[in-house]
Amino acid sequence: MQTLISRQAYLDWLRILAIAGVLFFHSAMPYVAEWGWHLKNKELSNLLMEFNFWLSRFRMPLLLFISGAVTCVMLQKRTGSGFIGLRFRRLFIPLIAGVLIVVPPQVYLERVHNGYTGNFFDFYPTIFTSGAYPAGNFSWHHLWFIVYLFIYDVVFTPFFTWIIRSRAKHWFDQLFSWFATGRRIYLLMLPGVLIHTFLAGKFPGTNDLIHDYCFFFYWLFFLLVGFLCMCAPALMDCLERDRRLSLAIAFASIICINYFRWNNLEDAIQTRFYWALYPVMAYMWVFALVGYGKRYLNKPHKSLGYLNQMVYPFYIVHQTVIVILTFYVIRTTDTIWMKYFFTVLLTLAISLTLIHVFIRPFKAGRWLFGMKDQTTNKPA
Repeated sequence: MQTLISRQAYLDWLRILAIAGVLFFHSAMPYVAEWGWHLKNKELSNLLMEFNFWLSRFRMPLLLFISGAVTCVMLQKRTGSGFIGLRFRRLFIPLIAGVLIVVPPQVYLERVHNGYTGNFFDFYPTIFTSGAYPAGNFSWHHLWFIVYLFIYDVVFTPFFTWIIRSRAKHWFDQLFSWFATGRRIYLLMLPGVLIHTFLAGKFPGTNDLIHDYCFFFYWLFFLLVGFLCMCAPALMDCLERDRRLSLAIAFASIICINYFRWNNLEDAIQTRFYWALYPVMAYMWVFALVGYGKRYLNKPHKSLGYLNQMVYPFYIVHQTVIVILTFYVIRTTDTIWMKYFFTVLLTLAISLTLIHVFIRPFKAGRWLFGMKDQTTNKPA
């Protein structure tokens, strides 16, 4: 569209909160019952599993929605090729750095936990020779999000630029106005709901790109919906207006899903209705959080600039810190909750310190971890 849209503070706050959710989620994974992970504690918690189940419904959808919205803002003053170049620098280069530097310690400690006796320097060459994880040692682990986002942005750049700079502005304005009328904005979730309803039961998520037949497309539509909502401010206004309804449906959906899960209603779980509840809940949580964020978090703060710099490299390094801590913490006899909160707090402190001291001040560090160029030299 032709009207310039500025970046909104509430999206930055929501992004920070979503990454905080990722910290709580991954810190809990060693202790949740029923789900596998790289390292597991001997005693497991069903309560933490339920907490992670709830978080997992919307934490990545929210990040993808925000990524789509930010894409709209970034393309306001950039050409398509300029945008792709920016995404190459901010996504692809950190991905390579992550795969070669950040992820290998996670795989190594998992192998040691399972009986490997060599040191890290003996292990490292095997990431190039042993094949893909889990059979081999080459993996992007939690960085799958960056892989998917990079592909989405590159492939859909022509579509994004067409929407923003199309001469058919009047037609798009009419279309967006139609979606902004009444409750029609909820129709935007229909493609994602259909994909999950008919494919998720057959093709569980793998995060490996090649075999992720359902979720590669399921995640995509959160990004596209975020992009479209940002292109049309009236749609964001709808999310703010309907935030209470979205929140009510989100709560009703999780209650319904858990009724099936907790009562072992296997026949009901196999129905299309059950599989449709998951994406409905995800979209409702995203819409509610964006709506409430727009209402109450659209306030700049002097700390926001610093936090925005830190949040992306924090996402890249945090899971490696968690795995290293967990490797030692699960050997102790403390309670699950003591281990969990210790992991959360220490991961937060160590990750922020690593970024602030060893990454943020240096041009090479900022380049490798996708941080913006430092235009001014400020004291630490």
